[in-house]
Amino acid sequence: MRKESDVRDRLRQSFRWRGDRTDPDFRADVTGWWRSPDTLLSLGPSLGALFPDSTPTVVMGTESHGSLLGVLTAHHLGIGFAEVRKDPGRAADSDAWWETSTGPDYLNRSLRLGLRRSLLKAGDRVLFVDDWIATGAQAEACHSLVEMSGAAWIGAAVVVDGLERTSLRRKLQLRSMLNVREL
Repeated sequence: MRKESDVRDRLRQSFRWRGDRTDPDFRADVTGWWRSPDTLLSLGPSLGALFPDSTPTVVMGTESHGSLLGVLTAHHLGIGFAEVRKDPGRAADSDAWWETSTGPDYLNRSLRLGLRRSLLKAGDRVLFVDDWIATGAQAEACHSLVEMSGAAWIGAAVVVDGLERTSLRRKLQLRSMLNVREL
């Protein structure tokens, strides 16, 4: 396995800011991370390594980047993955979900998040994974889903920490590979 500093260097090199900082469309572009097989394959082990003394039983992530990274991390850890859907739709009345709403996200929208109840059980130990955290709204909502289910929250492993509400860092047990100031 490559050194952690190599992974961090490759992430920084393949990352781009798009637009001008004063533009309303100014945004982070992480798509370069998915192009390199070396970078892609290192993300799961690197995110899992942020919680070396933990023993999660399931990795949780929101669609879409959280799902991609969550599957890579779960595969590396040899455990399953529970996908959190945005604006979930039930297949039938008997389709049971845990659901909650987020606070405003980085685009100032509130989302409805849901997780099939069959994917998370009391006694599970959950590691949340995502590419980026800014407001913390989605991670905080996922923390609520874990509490609803009776499972235990281990922490949040993210590639980039740009958390605006620093008070959430302790609640979420947030650990990251990079800080937004490094990009």
